[in-house]
Amino acid sequence: MSKSYKQYSLLIWISVILILGFIAVLATSYLVSKDALRRGLSENTLPITGDNIYSEIQKDVLRPVFVSSQMANDTFVRDWMLDGEQDPSQISKYLKEIKLKNNAISSFLVSDLTKNYYYPEGLLKSINQTDARDQWFFRVKNLKSAYETNVDIDLANHDSMTIFTNYRVLDYQGKFMGAVGIGLTLDTMKHLIDNYQNRFQRKIYFVDKKGNVVLASNSLKRQTNILNSPGIDQVAKLVLSNAKNDSLHLEYTIDDEAIYLNSRFIPELGWHLLVEQNLATELKPLQKLLMVNAGIGLGITIAVLLIVLLSVRHYQNRIEKSAATDSLTKLLNRQAFDFVFQQAILDSERSRQPLCVALMDIDHFKKINDKHGHLVGDHVLREIAAISRRSLRESDVICRWGGEEFLLLLKNCSLEKATSIAENLRSTIAANDFSRTTDLTKGRLSLTVSMGVAECRSQESEDSVFERADVALYQAKESGRNSVYFSE
Repeated sequence: MSKSYKQYSLLIWISVILILGFIAVLATSYLVSKDALRRGLSENTLPITGDNIYSEIQKDVLRPVFVSSQMANDTFVRDWMLDGEQDPSQISKYLKEIKLKNNAISSFLVSDLTKNYYYPEGLLKSINQTDARDQWFFRVKNLKSAYETNVDIDLANHDSMTIFTNYRVLDYQGKFMGAVGIGLTLDTMKHLIDNYQNRFQRKIYFVDKKGNVVLASNSLKRQTNILNSPGIDQVAKLVLSNAKNDSLHLEYTIDDEAIYLNSRFIPELGWHLLVEQNLATELKPLQKLLMVNAGIGLGITIAVLLIVLLSVRHYQNRIEKSAATDSLTKLLNRQAFDFVFQQAILDSERSRQPLCVALMDIDHFKKINDKHGHLVGDHVLREIAAISRRSLRESDVICRWGGEEFLLLLKNCSLEKATSIAENLRSTIAANDFSRTTDLTKGRLSLTVSMGVAECRSQESEDSVFERADVALYQAKESGRNSVYFSE
């Protein structure tokens, strides 16, 4: 048996097993996927539509109704109005608290006695029955129900389109005193619907009792009234006739495609919640995607295995030749340091411990080579590597970054501590006589280094932190060398 077969026999057998296993899984999946997918959509996915979304609506859309109800029945509000609205700052403070606590775009109180319109910043205006923009108040005054929800422009917020909950305030004898409520911007509500659609993968929108689409996402293109919209007009009357808070399941066709519709009337809003799903449209891409993915997966698996089998010797030789250490200084080389640095970044984020890098450059190193020769220059590099190893902590890592540059990786080390470590290393190198460890020079051989320190920021790229360290090193060089600078 040849050496090559012994070396790669395990890989060959694994490849054969993977291919056979993939073919078996693919064949089994192909036979059952279509029926399983259709059954799952029809029996599980479709029924769980409006009910789940309605639960979300209760938390987000109906919250202004509940908040407005609490405001209207708050004894503070009623007593303040009955006492003659003497201190407007009290009601402004109350409205501001309501607005902030409920993350609303606006909160308000309008008095029927004084016709004053109060909002969180104070008195906004006095309403007038002849002003078209104030007609909502007089409509609320004559309401038979306790409140209404409507879409209108908000004078207190630069005329932005806002969904208001206008709640009637009654005194202790049941006499109308005014209206309170809060508002959410239309964009906020559309954003909520977009979130619902993304989460549930359905088309979601609201219609009023007359069939007008009052709220929908920006992505939904639909006529303004479902009674006149092609397809849904087939079941629009059934939708609008459902005045109970019951889930209604309907189906209509458009362009020969079946659309499943779930409808529920929300009495708190006076709107119908409509949720749509095109089963045929969803089913076909899923089946097609299954087959395409299976084909692509099988092709890629075979191709990758062939490439691995043909290329493993080539890559193995390259890996063996690629040493992890610098041949001169015996430090990590730049390629090996990249792996160490990436792991250190992950460890730092996981443990939430600071991580710093320090870039060190030998001052006037070219002069050493020119004056004493490259052998002395090589000796200096080896000696600095040795001094650095002795000066750093066991957890720290140093590599030869290139030429006369070295890079220090200081784990669990703040910027202040890293700067102190760098300064200690700089002073140690500056005090060292490099001629003592070589016979190639006569007399004392001293040199200095400049260093730039930077702390890794959250989610910062490798290039960014090294660039900041390099800028700090440049500042050290420009400031006369033999110094340590750090980057904020």
